[in-house]
Amino acid sequence: MSDVAIRGIDIHTYLVKDADRAIGFWRDTMGLKETWIMEGMGAEFELPDGSTFGLWKLDDTEGGWTKGNGIMFAVDNIDEAVAHFQSRNVQFFHREETPVCHMAFASDTEGNTFVVHQRKT
Repeated sequence: MSDVAIRGIDIHTYLVKDADRAIGFWRDTMGLKETWIMEGMGAEFELPDGSTFGLWKLDDTEGGWTKGNGIMFAVDNIDEAVAHFQSRNVQFFHREETPVCHMAFASDTEGNTFVVHQRKT
């Protein structure tokens, strides 16, 4: 592998309209632990597998907010995870099973969609 080859994803970040509200959702509702925070601007959360999820508020001069999607957060038991997050007022709008996984789709307080995802063995 050369020194310039892409070798992974260091962080996946959602843009947010209200950084403090979004940080509260991902920390207090979804249970992620902050590893870096800049009040009013954003935060990073390191997940148990070593990957990083982040939030960032752009200045209006940088193009502003746009809704994001595409993150699948791994869980061991989809039914228990969905029940837990529903008890914390997370609203799931779709569930789906494929030959390889179970998925439950939801939105955060900023309108970004995410998936709680369980791989089948």
